[in-house]
Amino acid sequence: MRIRVGIWNERAQKGTVLLLPGRTEYVEKYAHTAQDLARGGYATLTVDWRGQGLSDRLLGDPMIGHVGAFADYQRDVRAMMAAARQMDLPRPWFLLAHSMGGCIGLRAMHEGLPVAGAIFTGPMWGIQMGAAARPAAWAVSWASRYLGMSEKLSPGTRAEAYVSIAPFEDNTLTTDPGMYGLMQDQLNLRPELSLGGPSLNWLHEALAESLALSRLPAPALPCLTYLGGHERVVDPQRVRALMLAWPGGKLEEVPGAEHEILMETPSIRQRTAAEILDFFDATGAGKAPFGAPVSATDQILRSA
Repeated sequence: MRIRVGIWNERAQKGTVLLLPGRTEYVEKYAHTAQDLARGGYATLTVDWRGQGLSDRLLGDPMIGHVGAFADYQRDVRAMMAAARQMDLPRPWFLLAHSMGGCIGLRAMHEGLPVAGAIFTGPMWGIQMGAAARPAAWAVSWASRYLGMSEKLSPGTRAEAYVSIAPFEDNTLTTDPGMYGLMQDQLNLRPELSLGGPSLNWLHEALAESLALSRLPAPALPCLTYLGGHERVVDPQRVRALMLAWPGGKLEEVPGAEHEILMETPSIRQRTAAEILDFFDATGAGKAPFGAPVSATDQILRSA
């Protein structure tokens, strides 16, 4: 399996941010975030997950987002970390994870990801669904495995990239027309980066993994999470519940924002970028953001 990674500012002085993107995303989408981090003195390492971006696709139809098991994404994390070590990227290392990357990143933290702290934006710790749709999604996605349909598109989704077919008005990603246009332009320029809806197997795996993570205690590391005030992609209640129980954690709800905080209006992006840098600076210096106690594990990671 060929996995693609991207690196910015590998000679940074303050440390390295491991940026885990969401479903359908790709390295180029986070160039502006990496530039913000570079101005703050940090390197950025990101990844195209298996089945998307320019990493190997998994099905004959490359537009269907698929994974055999959610645990397979941890193989990609391990490959990413091997690259970080091979390039001797500056430490300490930090996590910045969006949407599906937030689900993968939280699991990686439980499995010992060597980061000093974590920031999540719109983390997929649950999928937004109506009360009646959730049991149906569980039943249909589970049954698809026994009916030979697990590689089929999930109901209600299409085999085209969302930004390529959805108008800007009332989209679920951003309130900024410039950023929405940028995402459209990137896919128009490089259509091979496009990805459509998820397979039924991906849906079942995502439901199972997010539920399993919701039942685990939060890691004992500093954490800052952003949630759009108009979030319609992930389940806000799951995010609020986990952050309420996270020792040393803080939840920032951004009024009026949609799912992609890092792709929002200039005022939101500028404020968020400053807060992210402040968090990494404090955590990397051994300080306790939000008055949280610094764990022994955190101290060990910083001295490693």
